[in-house]
Formats: sequence, structure tokens, C-alpha cells
Amino acid sequence: MSAAGGRISPFGVPRRTRHRPRKEVIAVLKTGKIFLKDGKEKAILNRHPWVYSGAVARIEGDPSPGDIVDIHSKRGTFLARGYFNPHSQITVRVLTHSSGEEIDHSFFRRRIQEACGIRAGLLPDQTTACRLVNGEGDFLPGLIVDRYAEHLVVQINTLGMERWRETIPGVLVDLLSPRTIYERSDSPLRQQEGLKSARGCLHGPGIPGLVQIQESNARFWVDLKGGQKTGFYLDQRENRMMVGQLAAGRDVLDCFSYTGAFSVHAARGGANSLVLVDVSQGALDLAEKNLSLNGLSVSRELRCEDVFEFLRRDKRAYDLIILDPPPFVRGKGTIASASRGYKDINLAALRRLRTHGLLMSFSCSHHITPDLLQKIIFAAALDSKRRVQIVGKTGHPTDHPISVYHPEGEYLKGLLCQVLD
Repeated sequence: MSAAGGRISPFGVPRRTRHRPRKEVIAVLKTGKIFLKDGKEKAILNRHPWVYSGAVARIEGDPSPGDIVDIHSKRGTFLARGYFNPHSQITVRVLTHSSGEEIDHSFFRRRIQEACGIRAGLLPDQTTACRLVNGEGDFLPGLIVDRYAEHLVVQINTLGMERWRETIPGVLVDLLSPRTIYERSDSPLRQQEGLKSARGCLHGPGIPGLVQIQESNARFWVDLKGGQKTGFYLDQRENRMMVGQLAAGRDVLDCFSYTGAFSVHAARGGANSLVLVDVSQGALDLAEKNLSLNGLSVSRELRCEDVFEFLRRDKRAYDLIILDPPPFVRGKGTIASASRGYKDINLAALRRLRTHGLLMSFSCSHHITPDLLQKIIFAAALDSKRRVQIVGKTGHPTDHPISVYHPEGEYLKGLLCQVLD
């Protein structure tokens, strides 16, 4: 899956290496109709991809969990087609709004081909890792496909998409000719869908212990089997590159540093010193390997500690602090407590910054809206008794598109703040 000229080609491989499409026929699993309650069709008419259980008036036929069903208004008007799960709060996830579009092998080939194609020309030169399919953002709810050099990692998160697990790897092989396809279907969403976690090789000889990728001018070792998410935080690529542009001559504190990707870009950008803090010693060991892989001799300190405890005890001053915590919010009921957690770490960071120091603060909790994140930073700034301004706002990179009809898909938010005195 090499890319000519250092740029990813439309489907991640040179055209000459693609296989001919398989002549595979998959039976269409369409066994029922869903009729909505009166007035509940508005969301589907606005192309939202979810039908909640409370919107369903009745079900005709006998659809099994995972089957394809047609969605109708109370009066019988066709609205959309999707897959069914009566055991989930989201009863149907929409795949198409066209009555003439069947859900079969050809459908998945078209959608995956389209998703891969739009990545062409959107990524930095010499970048060999990206997201190729982003669930609802690419109109394939429940499916994630990430590229890591010549390997693909697949995540199937929903029961309806699980029914197509035999189709999806074949389509990916036909379109992309990867060396390996590895499954990392281990997200909490599967439990909500009544599914067990699934890991293993779906195609090829297997994943090596570590895979090397390139992100613009930086290189990284990635653990595809045991790493967070599908191995690497691909969604922070553009924010890491921003750090590289800001880091020259600065003392940098990288909190929740994981395998050191922000620190590598900071060091390549000319950072004066680095302090990396993460609770996982294994992640820090890989961070050291990544710094060495890039030939970086910058002064650095790697601390295996809880970030909250570190920020409370550490009294040093920094010029740039990065806060990229895991999602603190696991449901609507934890928003208030999570907000306090976000405020605590941002307050501690603001107190550690020198005058004209920069704070890059992120939330990857989709329940924390951009407006709420800004309010949290406001509260932290007020308690810090310092003058703070927002100088930038960030979010998803280009290979993590958000459907305009599905604002819930926007989970990553970031603020770049500066302390003036």
C-alpha cells in the first residue's frame, strides 16, 4: 500500500496493484418494516442516521437483529433503509435514504470506495497512516477502517455491521490490496449492541509486533494489537503538526502523553525541553523509542504518574502545555463530574505556564460540546487569576469527516489558549 510521490493515492495503493473486484453475491437481508410514530419522521427527513426506540410505533414482518429494514412514516411513506437492532436504544441505523438502493456487496463496495477516494489529496505529504472509513461520517454507521502503512485495522461496532463481517474484508482486499487486515472490534459500543469483543487477523500473514508509520516528516512505532483505539491517535494529526510549529525554544509539558506523538513533533519543531507524563510505563517506553526513531536528542524527562497528581505536585514553569486526556464522560449522567475533572487539570496547567505561555487543551468526550469546553476553560482561567485569551480552536482532521446531518459525530474539540500575565 505504498503511495506514489509520498502522497496517499485514492485508495491507499497504486492503481496497478489493485485486484479485480470479486463477483460475490450476498443475499439482501430485508425482512421487515418499521413504522414511526406520528411526528417522529422529521429527523429522518433531515437525514439523521439514527431511529431511537421511542420513535417506533410498530414493526411489520419478523426482522431478526441485524436485518435490513425499511423505515416508513405513520402513513406508510418510505423514508429510509437501515439495519435493525431491537436490543439497542438506537433501533435502526440508516444506510440509505433511497428506496432503489439495495444493501448488498455492491453497496458496501461503492461506499468504501467513495470514502477512500475522498482522502486523496487531503493528507500531508509522506503520510502513511490515516482513517479511511469514519462510521456515520462516511455514511457507514458502525464501521471504522484505519490505514497503517501496508496494514488495515477494522473496527466493527454495531450488530448490523457485524452481519457484513464476511463482506467487508473482501471489499477492502479488492480495493486496497493490504498486506494484512486486523480486527480491533473492542469498543464499549459493542457491549451496548449485545456483542462480545472480537480481535484477530481477517486477511494476510498477521500483524507484526510494531508497525512503523510516517506522519509528514515524523516517524512512529505503533502497536496495532495492544495500543489505544486502533493503535494510534490518528485524529490528532493536524494538532500535533500545529504543536511542531509552536514549540521552537519552548519548555514543553505533554500530559497524557501516551506514546509521545505530540512530543516528537514538538522536538522536531525545536522545543527546548520535554516532560512527558502518562500513567502507562509501556506507553512511555514506546514514546522513548519514537523519540529515538526520529534521532531527537532534546532534553527530556518521562514520568510514569497520574497526571492529576503530577500537576498538583509539580512546581516548574512551562512555555507550552498539552492536555489530551482520555474521555472523562461515559454517559450524560457523568457530565458534571467530568467537567470538574477537566477544570481541575486546566486550572493546574494555567498556573504552571509562564507569561505568554500556551495551553493546548482537548476533550474527546462527545458529551462535552465546544461551548461547554470553553465554559470549563473560562472557569479555570477565572480561578487562576490570570489573563487568558483563546487564540485558536481545533477539532477533527480531514480524514475524520463529520456528517452534516449527524452532529453527534463531532467528538474532538480543542482550544489553544495564551496566558498574558
